[in-house]
Amino acid sequence: MRVKNIKLVLNVVLAVAVGAFGRPVFQQASIFPLQDKHVHSSSIVQAPNGDLLACWFHGSGERTADDVLIRGARLQKGAEAWSPVFSMADTPGFPDCNPVLFVDAQERLHLFWIAVLAHRWEMSLLKHRTAEDWLGDGPPRWNRQEVITLKPGDAFAEAVKQGFAENASQALWAEYAPSYEEQIIRAAQDPAKRQMGWMTRTHLLILPGGRILLPLYSDGFCLGLAAISDDGGETWRAAQPMVGPGLNQPSIVRKKDGTLVAYMRDEGPIPSRVFKSISKDDGETWSYAVKTAIPNPSSSLEVVALANGHWVMIFNDVEDGRYSFAAALSDDEGETWKWKRHIALAEKGQKSFSYPSLIQADDGLLHLTYSYGDGHGQTIKYAVFNEEWIKE
Repeated sequence: MRVKNIKLVLNVVLAVAVGAFGRPVFQQASIFPLQDKHVHSSSIVQAPNGDLLACWFHGSGERTADDVLIRGARLQKGAEAWSPVFSMADTPGFPDCNPVLFVDAQERLHLFWIAVLAHRWEMSLLKHRTAEDWLGDGPPRWNRQEVITLKPGDAFAEAVKQGFAENASQALWAEYAPSYEEQIIRAAQDPAKRQMGWMTRTHLLILPGGRILLPLYSDGFCLGLAAISDDGGETWRAAQPMVGPGLNQPSIVRKKDGTLVAYMRDEGPIPSRVFKSISKDDGETWSYAVKTAIPNPSSSLEVVALANGHWVMIFNDVEDGRYSFAAALSDDEGETWKWKRHIALAEKGQKSFSYPSLIQADDGLLHLTYSYGDGHGQTIKYAVFNEEWIKE
């Protein structure tokens, strides 16, 4: 049975109307009622007919819970509420996590996610399925599924070695233990380790020439990686890694001059800050990642370029938890973030807001999903807003 939320729909319709006149817009609601299960890591896309489709993982936990699967729901254009929840993917007996949705130039739907083997992130399989028939009610009708196998070669190991050799880190170290860099360099020389465990989290990026970049990361290496497709998603290969002292979950955005910027979660030593890496060759190679001035409490973030060239970042804007959740706006392609406004804010330890998935839809508004928990249950929140609201 569909749970109605007429107020949300009326407010979204109102948001579209007033958004056209440059007035501040912000509305949000839960996609489904609070759950006693773990619901996390959502992704949202807009369909060609104007509908919104969201997905997330649901189960008793994360990598150690074998009942975890991918679920989804639709907000049909003009509908009164999000649809009933449905299943999107399930590898029986294995946790399915971190789904990412993508609509290609042929308007096909892609779902990328991981199946976790042996309850270990570094053993995750990167999975992919596509659907040509995916509009209307219920789950998409999938017509293809595969495991994406990447084969980073010796150049991967050399890039890791060179990156750490040229940039001394502040990673943890002790006389009786090998250095952090030494362990990662040694692991990068193992073909099996560098071919396994690449995980999804943030939206894909299509470059003007048609190249598709799939942002990936590894909890085994704590490095970033872009999978590249030059044939519309038919095949994929690994670019060179994004190297730094403890980073993951890159979100990639493109400047007007073609430079790519990857913003990443911080898993390294203090201070806890967002990492940044640069590519000037369409994602083939990346600069050694450095910390920005932007706080990060070891939590995912996402950055998108808007139609007018401005950038929006959704992130936890503190170092010590996921209780503060904000949108920041840049009018100079990330050089400065002049405006910031909280999407959600609570006392530390009372509520959690995290793992944003952000798009700008055809209506010009920003549509966001994110993980929410308050001690009574968990859900995926949906919000719609505009630049004027961030600036207000």
